[in-house]
Amino acid sequence: MSKLTTVGMKWQLRIGAVFVLLAGLQLFFGTEHTDTYFAWTIKPPLLSAAFLGASYLTSSYLGFAASREAVWARARLAVPGPLTFTVLTLLATLLHLDRFHLHSPALTTALIAWVWLAVYAGVPISMTIVLLRQLRAPGEDPPRQTPLPPGLRVTSLILAVVSLLAGVVLFIAPQAVAPWWAWQLTPLTARAIASWLIALGIVAAQVARENDYLGAEPVMIFFALFGLLQALGLARYPDDLVWSEPRGWLYLVFLAAVLLLGISGWVAVLQCKSIALAKGIKHPPTR
Repeated sequence: MSKLTTVGMKWQLRIGAVFVLLAGLQLFFGTEHTDTYFAWTIKPPLLSAAFLGASYLTSSYLGFAASREAVWARARLAVPGPLTFTVLTLLATLLHLDRFHLHSPALTTALIAWVWLAVYAGVPISMTIVLLRQLRAPGEDPPRQTPLPPGLRVTSLILAVVSLLAGVVLFIAPQAVAPWWAWQLTPLTARAIASWLIALGIVAAQVARENDYLGAEPVMIFFALFGLLQALGLARYPDDLVWSEPRGWLYLVFLAAVLLLGISGWVAVLQCKSIALAKGIKHPPTR
């Protein structure tokens, strides 16, 4: 019997997806108003706010998609990465607490900051508890019936290594590493972006490790949306990118790689599904 996704985990993913959706909408569409409608003021270059907004929006999709999965093996790709992200974001918040609008004279602005702090203080605890209960649930992983194409698996592994290395060094030493980023960063925005890079790397590493199309489809759509929305953010603020230096063009290569991985991976997953159906392999339902 396959281990099913518990009700608690489904609701944890849904609630988390709602919170990141709200944050994504605030940042992606209210990029220029973070002094009023966000937990801290993201000063120019505004490409930082657009990057964070796009990351939150794509993460909300992954959370909602995973919450619909009946089998835990297909839902778990949306857990370790986001859990790590929440822990790192809480740490970044505490390290730069003076930058947050906790004492703003504007009630709405202060409320947003306090909600931010409450969410990132509470979600790592609640998600860890729900995850431990999920791991103790009865059942086993279903057998890997259709492995991913080798090229797709290797590409996911390369993305994982690049994202994790960049994220870790940027988070640990933001002031030293930020000058190498594709646009100007403050220590806080550097650590916020680093948290997303680390989460992205963990998800990509899981795809390579799982090596099964059953859980790969929502992740590939997540990669494609991530690359697309980040490109749209760049189109809004093209002057923020350092075009005159290789670091700016390396960022473009990174976005293109994520976008192509997502699109090609999604196509490969659909092909795997067709092969599985032809062999009589049933695709586990969502619910």
